[in-house]
Formats: sequence, C-alpha cells, structure tokens
Amino acid sequence: MPEKKKLTKSEPVDQLAKQIRQISEGLYYISETDAEIFPFTGTKTDAVTKENLLSQTGNKPDAPVEERDFTDFFTRLTKIQDWFGDEEKQTAAKYARLKELLERNLKELKVFKVGRIEIDIYVVGLDAQGNLAGIKTKAVET
Repeated sequence: MPEKKKLTKSEPVDQLAKQIRQISEGLYYISETDAEIFPFTGTKTDAVTKENLLSQTGNKPDAPVEERDFTDFFTRLTKIQDWFGDEEKQTAAKYARLKELLERNLKELKVFKVGRIEIDIYVVGLDAQGNLAGIKTKAVET
C-alpha cells in the first residue's frame, strides 16, 4: 500500500475520513464486545478538551469522561506478541498504519472514554483547519 501524504489546508476534511475508512476496514476494537472503528469529524474548536468533545458529540457536560494517553492507547493494539499468528500480526500492522495516519494529520492527539460500561471511545486531535477529528469506536467494560 503506498504511503499517504499529509493533507494540506486546501484539501477537504473528508479526505482524512476517507483514509481512516480505508485503513480501518476490517479492524475491530476488542473489549467485552468487538466494535468497528469509524472516522469522527467534528467542527472547529480552540483545543482538544473533554468539554469540547462532549459538546461536539451531543453528550451532557457532566457525562463521565476518562482521558487516556494516545501512545499508551495504541501500544496495546500495535505490539507484536510472541504467540501472534499471521492474522494477529496483520491486525497490529493495520493499527500501526492507523496510528501513523492520525499522527501525520492531527495535532494534540488524545483519547477520551465517555460513559460507563457501554463506552464511546474517541481518539481525536485538531486537523489543519482546527477541526476536531479522528476515530470513534465502542467498548464494553464491566
């Protein structure tokens, strides 16, 4: 697969969402359930904060939110284990490509877990136009 270039300010925000869809096709976030990964495209904001995320996702301002480190979040998904077969190695490689795509195109990357038990996970940053963007998935944690 050819390397994707960094998006410029003149390219539409939809281009990043399209690249995320391509890379994350067939990827699932594994928790007590398996959830697809989708692009998340928000609107212009001044910073990547839980308040801005909650506002842009239609959540209540007092919704439970846990912030996680971007690198730590992806470490579990990209680390190759000794027991991995070909399929697990391919999945880890796809997660690594997704991480690189987000790092190349977004700044101030953060991970937010919103809710309890049935959790919405947002991995977001600011794009070149200052819009909140990234990926969204779900997890079940009991």
